[in-house]
Amino acid sequence: MTQDAGSPPPHVPSEPATAWEAPPAPGPPPVPEPPPGPGVAPPFPAPPIEGRGLRLGLGFGIGALVVLLFCGGGSAAAVGVGVVATRALNEQAHVVVGDYLDDVKARRYGAAYDSLCSAAKQAQSRAEFVRQAQSQARHITDYHVGDVDLTSNDLSVPVDVTYQNGASERLDVSLEQNQKTGEFQVCSVR
Repeated sequence: MTQDAGSPPPHVPSEPATAWEAPPAPGPPPVPEPPPGPGVAPPFPAPPIEGRGLRLGLGFGIGALVVLLFCGGGSAAAVGVGVVATRALNEQAHVVVGDYLDDVKARRYGAAYDSLCSAAKQAQSRAEFVRQAQSQARHITDYHVGDVDLTSNDLSVPVDVTYQNGASERLDVSLEQNQKTGEFQVCSVR
């Protein structure tokens, strides 16, 4: 067979194709591309970074406020209890001393003796107390009871008294608590 100059070359059979392909080159696996577009969730949860300082500061601020409320509230409660206890102590002392001085002012010396503490009653009998009180030339016409002195070892109350002759002086009335009743009683007047 002869080939013409203008005819295509004769078909030459080539080698047959093989059924396997060459393996990929060794190395790390390919990283998938993140999904495009806004609003698409990332493939893993990421901590938010916007406002982190504000949230941290707000958390510390709330924590400090709670600590301040507990500590400050406890201190305020202790001060409040102290103030209420002092007022109650002063009120009870004013009543006891006032009753005693009212009896002395009205010359009810037996009733005044009854409001004395047990130590004062042991030191002086009723008759001696009445005789001594009647013999005093100065009789109380007015008085003002001060607040309990909490700085001394014994409970004492200052009392400004005015006598019938116009003279005045400051007395110190010491109190003692009755072990049976818990009420205050007058122990001495200096």
